[in-house]
This record gives sequence, C-alpha cells and structure tokens, in this order.
Amino acid sequence: MRVVKQFLAVVAVSLVGSRAVVAAQDNAWLSLILGVATAAAAILVYGWVVRRTERREVTELARDGAAARLNRGVLIGFAMFAAVIVNIALMGGYHVHGLGSVSGAVGIFGFMAAAAVTEELMFRGLLFRLVEERLGTWFSLLLTGVLFGLMHLLNPDASLWGATAIAIEAGFMLAACYAATRNLWVPIGLHFGWNFAAGGVFSVAVSGNGDSAGLLDAGTSGSTLLSGGDFGPEGSLYTVAAGAVLTVIFLWLAHRRGHIVTRRRRAAEAPAESVTVS
Repeated sequence: MRVVKQFLAVVAVSLVGSRAVVAAQDNAWLSLILGVATAAAAILVYGWVVRRTERREVTELARDGAAARLNRGVLIGFAMFAAVIVNIALMGGYHVHGLGSVSGAVGIFGFMAAAAVTEELMFRGLLFRLVEERLGTWFSLLLTGVLFGLMHLLNPDASLWGATAIAIEAGFMLAACYAATRNLWVPIGLHFGWNFAAGGVFSVAVSGNGDSAGLLDAGTSGSTLLSGGDFGPEGSLYTVAAGAVLTVIFLWLAHRRGHIVTRRRRAAEAPAESVTVS
C-alpha cells in the first residue's frame, strides 16, 4: 500500500505541474516560475509521503550537502552533453548559425527543472529504490532502465531506437548514479544539466520533443546514428557510448563503496537506508 501512496502523491504533483508549465510555454518567465515551483513541490511531497509511509528520515534527499551534490550532477550532465555535441560537430552533424533566444532558454530552464526532478523522484527515488529492496541492484537497474526508455516512446518524434538509446544512456546511467551516491541530488542535477544543455544551450531536440529554441541558433543533420535524427542527439551512437561509459564508472563506484544490494539481502540492511555519501 505504501508504494501506491508514494507513487500517487508524486505523480499527482508531476501531472499538475507539467500541465501548468506546458500551458504557460508562451510566457518564458511564467514557465520558469511554474517549473521551479513544480520541482520544489515534488521534492516536498516526496519527503512527506516517504516519511509518513516508511517512518524514516529521507536520507536520499538530505539537506546537508544538497547544493554541492546538485551542482556536481549538473556539471557532469552538462559536460557529458557538451562532449557529445563536440563529437557530432566534428563529424559535420551539428551546425551553429548564430545566437538564439534568451527567453527561450529561460522557459526551457523551468520545463527541464520540473522534468528532471519529477522523473528522478519517480524512477530512481521510488521505482528503483523499492524494486532494489526486494530484487537487488542489478535487476532493479535493468527493469527501471527499460521502463524509462519505454516511457519516451510517448514523445512526438519517438522511435524504437530512440527509446532503446534512452534506456542505455540515461535509464541505466541515472540508476547507476543513484546506486553509487545513494542520494537523489546528483542524478537530479545530472538529468537537469544534460537536458538543459541540449535544449537550453545547444538548441537541439530533446528525447523526440521537437526543436528547442535555446541560447544558440543551431541544428543537426546527417544520419540518425550520427545526429540522432528527429529524436535528437540522444539517438546518436556518441551519446549511447558516453552514457555506457558513465554507467560503468558509476557501477564501479557503487561496488567499491559497498552499495550493490544483492537479491537475498534484506531491505533493512540495504545501504539506501543508512548511508549518505558526499
């Protein structure tokens, strides 16, 4: 029953907030305010419902060191996407035509803040963590990664390849990031840094959601395997490779720190309940 209550609470905030942000998409500053408000509300609701249903401190969203962890994640996500774009550009698949739109970037900031927070709370904070308690880290990573990829099939320019790429480069990687750090701030920051770099700075399609109007007036071209096609650079083999490398690094860190939960391990002994990592 606690699982149902937790999901309903977070999903409710996500749906209401996302609809409000979409409705205000023509007003950049209102989109920013509503997006940040949705992110903050989702975090508060997650903390409240987890404390109420699990009767524990919500260590995965501990305030101590939260800003540093969030910033670390943003830097990793931004750097990862910038590296991908540079590689695509060197192969002739990304072109900058000039400066773009500051107001467009402002609106995208709000939208991506809401998306990164709500998706991480649902997929890593709830689904990954709760499945891991019963079935272990490896099965939970596989299951939640696949589901995360399948969710992106609902996007306007989605494709089976795009969903597969998202599962590998984002679903597995973000789950591995949570396993390594045992907090949600780093994966939230990583998710946001990646998405905002894509839409808010480099102005490319994000996960098949159409063109973005960010700080640069730019676009992609070439084969789908190079540029990602209509799905955006997340459908590029460069992105899949980058995500796979980070997944391996995060899983190595998780193993080194003793954060891998085996299937036979009791939930009460899982490190998610007792370990906080900087």
